[in-house]
Amino acid sequence: MSTTGQRQAGFTLMEIILVVAIVAILAGLALPNFQEHLRRGKRSDARLGLLRAAHWLERAATAAGRYPVDAADFPDMLKSVPSGHYAIQFEPADAQGSGYTLTAIPQGDQAADRCGGFTLGQTGLRGLASASASDDLKAECWNR
Repeated sequence: MSTTGQRQAGFTLMEIILVVAIVAILAGLALPNFQEHLRRGKRSDARLGLLRAAHWLERAATAAGRYPVDAADFPDMLKSVPSGHYAIQFEPADAQGSGYTLTAIPQGDQAADRCGGFTLGQTGLRGLASASASDDLKAECWNR
């Protein structure tokens, strides 16, 4: 058989490089969005952990007439979220047991999250551990 006039089927090197470049660009655009989605899910763990700890503290205050005044009285089961991406820290406001501040401190890969740590006080005031965080960032991190 003669191969004159017949064209071989297949892809040229240029076509393959073009497809690889397009896939790389799409992956480069999709990966940051995917990582942000994962971080948002982990943030909900922090908020849930803070609310669980606050509920425990409110029950303890109802039973004793004041909030615990020693961080050692805070239960170990509330010191982290089940996923392990945040540690919960309890700080009494004063020696009279008139209040507290809870802080969710990011752990591991979550430490790179732009929201950083979350705070929750006995009045229900929600914030971020970073003093320089804007109100818009606080609202976005607590609501999403």
